[in-house]
This record gives sequence, C-alpha cells and structure tokens, in this order.
Amino acid sequence: MQGALRILGGPAVAVVAAVLVLLAAPAAKSETEDVTWSAPTPAGAARFSVPVGGRLAITLAATTKIPSAVVHISAAQAPARSIFTWTDGSSTKATFTWQPDRVGDFTLRFTASARLDNVASSATPRTYTVHVYPRRYVLTDRKVAHWTEVLRRAVVRAQPKPGARAVAKLDTQTSDDTQNIVLVLQGVDVGAGQTWYRVRLPILPNNSTGWVPARYLGTMHTVHTHLYVDRKRMRATLTRDGVTIFSSIVGVGKSASPTPRGNFYVRDMLTDFGDPAYGPIAFGTSARSPVLTDWPGGGFIGVHGTDQPGILPGRVSHGCVRMPNRSIVKLARLMPVGTPLTVT
Repeated sequence: MQGALRILGGPAVAVVAAVLVLLAAPAAKSETEDVTWSAPTPAGAARFSVPVGGRLAITLAATTKIPSAVVHISAAQAPARSIFTWTDGSSTKATFTWQPDRVGDFTLRFTASARLDNVASSATPRTYTVHVYPRRYVLTDRKVAHWTEVLRRAVVRAQPKPGARAVAKLDTQTSDDTQNIVLVLQGVDVGAGQTWYRVRLPILPNNSTGWVPARYLGTMHTVHTHLYVDRKRMRATLTRDGVTIFSSIVGVGKSASPTPRGNFYVRDMLTDFGDPAYGPIAFGTSARSPVLTDWPGGGFIGVHGTDQPGILPGRVSHGCVRMPNRSIVKLARLMPVGTPLTVT
C-alpha cells in the first residue's frame, strides 16, 4: 500500500508544542538478515522524552534482500490517538507521531517484514520507551506577573496532585469583602485539561505557597508592575517592566510589630474610609502580621496614606506601610491590583 495513514486508537491530534527527543544512534544493518532496519531508524531500546502536550515524531526505514519482495513496517504497540504513516516497497519508510495527553512511561514496538509468494522474513522488532513528563512554566518573575480570581472555594495542596497534603483553604472573598485573588507563580500541565497552578498564599507563615487545580480559578491577568519596600531606608519603589516609575518615603512597623519581610502581592484597593488615619486610599496585601494575629481579619498588612505626614519616614505603625497622601494617590494611578510586593 502506498502513502497509507493509520490513526492508532482514536482521531488525529493537532501539533501544538515543541518536543525534546533523546535519540540513540541509527541502527546498523545486519548482514545476516533478509530484512534490515536502516537509517534514520533509532537503535533498539532507545528512550525518548517529551512533555505532556508536546509532539513526538519517529522516522523508521527498512530494506530487504529478497528480490522483488515488498517491505512493510507496522506499529505493533503504540498508544491511542497516535498517528502512523508508511509507504511500502523494497526500501520503505514510516513515520510515527504522537501528542501525549497524560504523563507516564509508554512502550512503542515496531516491526518490519517482507513476503514474496511463500517466502517471508522479518527484522528484529524495534522497542522504544517514551517518558512523558509534566510541562512546567513560570508565570511570575521580577518584570511580569500573573494573578487570577478564586472562583470556587479550594483546598491548596503541597504538590500538584489530588492526594498531596493540604496546606490551606482559599475562600472566594477576602476579609475586606472584596473578590479574593491569588498571585500565580508557576503552572504545570499533568494531562489534557489538567493544569495546576502554584500560587502565593495570604496565610501564616508568610511566603507560603501551594498548588490549586485550574478549575477553581478564573481568567489569568497580567501585570508589569512590582512594588518594593525597603524597611531600612524607609522607602517604597514601584517598577514597571523592571524600570522605576515611582518612589516615596514610608513609615513601617515598630520593633514590637514589624512589617514582615518577604514576597507578597496586592489583594485589593479600598477607599472612602471613616478614619483619616488611613488616608484616602489603602491597598490590602497578602502579608500578615506575625504578632497581631488577633486583629480583625487576621492582621493583614496594608499600604496606605496617613493624616500625619510629619511622622514619616519612621518606624511608626503596627506593621502597615504608610506614605504621604499625595504619594498614595499617585501610586493608585500606577499600581494595579495583583502587583507583587517585596519587603526587604
């Protein structure tokens, strides 16, 4: 048969991702066989590695010494939804392609045979192992970050798998009665439609992270800003794509109630306070006070203005970051919710 196509175990799949393939050297011909594998056929027992959702392609070739015989290559063992094409002849080629939809180790087995009248011969089958590994990717770095809403109450796991240890629970609302969001640090695809995200958590101990299935979260949003607070210099700096666009003096926590050091994110923005001590605008963050845990809402750290600009800079708060009202108003025009926060 010329130009044949065989879809193994299901419909053909689209090619959407790059593949990492570890190929052994092409097999050498055996002079004692009537049917032999030839280049570019990988050597027997070769191992291949490909991320889930990636594309694996293997080309095989075979020839025969039997005069007028036709060689046929078959996929004797292959996973569902893989594609196998071949062209028969005295010298033949075949191509195996596959886009795996789940992680694991899989075995491939191919045969090459020839027949003329009652004379038949075959080459030693080629058996390969394919290791399909999770596809991991970074979603937040020092220049670009991603955040998303918590749409459904979720259990956060220590590893991206259902049976892993539970580390926290995420609610859909914050203690400020705003939509709860999380900063998304990393993603991992473990199967078709099975994505987990590693998120930064608004819990104690500070700097905690964990894994949440994508189905509990909403649309991914992108921010290019990053807020830095230097407790020693008592200064806040905002960058966009790594370039400084804002700076201000600040007040930080007293020694008995310090502003916690670490990596956090801006959860919400609040206005119209009855208490002028907070200034016109306050940003709620994921940072928690390690000492004021009995405060309403659990002692979350805010970034806000103040009606006493004369006390700045200084160690003047219960852990919140204070700045002049004119500075917090300017910051609100530049910094969206979901912005990462680093306190040093």
